[in-house]
Amino acid sequence: MTVRALEFYCGIGGLHFALSRSSLGGTVVRAFDWDQCACRVYKANHSNIVTNVDISTLVAADLAALKADLWLLSPACQPYTILNPKAKDASDPRAQSFLHLIQNVLPELGSTNQHPQRLLVENVAGFETSTTRQILVSILHSLGYSTLELLLTPLQFGIPNSRLRYYLLAKKAPLDPDAIDHGSPTNSVVHDLRRYLDRGYDPQEFLVPDKILKKWGRLFDIVLPSSRRTCCFTRGYTQLVERSGSVLQNNEILDVQPEAVKILHPLGLRYFSPEELLRIFDFNSCDPRADLEPAFHWPDDISTKTKYRLIGNSVNIRVIQELIDYLFED
Repeated sequence: MTVRALEFYCGIGGLHFALSRSSLGGTVVRAFDWDQCACRVYKANHSNIVTNVDISTLVAADLAALKADLWLLSPACQPYTILNPKAKDASDPRAQSFLHLIQNVLPELGSTNQHPQRLLVENVAGFETSTTRQILVSILHSLGYSTLELLLTPLQFGIPNSRLRYYLLAKKAPLDPDAIDHGSPTNSVVHDLRRYLDRGYDPQEFLVPDKILKKWGRLFDIVLPSSRRTCCFTRGYTQLVERSGSVLQNNEILDVQPEAVKILHPLGLRYFSPEELLRIFDFNSCDPRADLEPAFHWPDDISTKTKYRLIGNSVNIRVIQELIDYLFED
């Protein structure tokens, strides 16, 4: 029987892509997100199953009617991220919709015998020490779920991106924490960045502006096409400098000059393009033949700034795909 999934905080559909590429081959029957731009992008890639809604308004009766076996959830990370000095954990307004799902909706589904058999939750590293996590695990255990919590980065799956994330897997059956290591691609050989870069791009299009180089150039995390690591790309990429993602050094030879901007100019520093980030996040293939028909595409009127924001809020599909396969291994 085909597994039916609900996708909460769906964004641009990373969880959906991961499910469709898994060995399970399940179906997302409904997706939910409050962000109108994200919903438009989702609809362009996955048809009209997405609902633009405040998730805190969802009720158990409506979800029960969808008869879902699997919940996929990637709730807001701002209440838990170290990048937000004002993060308030469970008291943050952005945490309330997730707490509503866990504290109200999920227990109520028991009265209709419509508990999902499995759940997958993704969030930032730091969530594991939160009050929200304590509430989540406590309620899942009280409802008869077994849980497994992991901190994983795409580097462990051969992808040159150090995006450490928290994952929780839950199911109405025992979970073997040792089984995830058997046949797992973790600690694979990491590919270099050349594999992910655009072909035939305009070298001037994504150059870092001189005014940014002059003021903030010393803070950039600079990587080469031969590098096998990039920093975590966030929704603030190209708008922020520190801890928002790496920049690419096109030229590997530096002729040192006295002025800061002149020193940095020969490096050809540029931002990664949205399409390159889509490959790093595994939305689209690195195979040049596959790029002729990319799996993911943007609506025509989505700005570059919005693309960066939406990608930064998304998930690494390869990691999620592997976890879904493990969750259904039995």
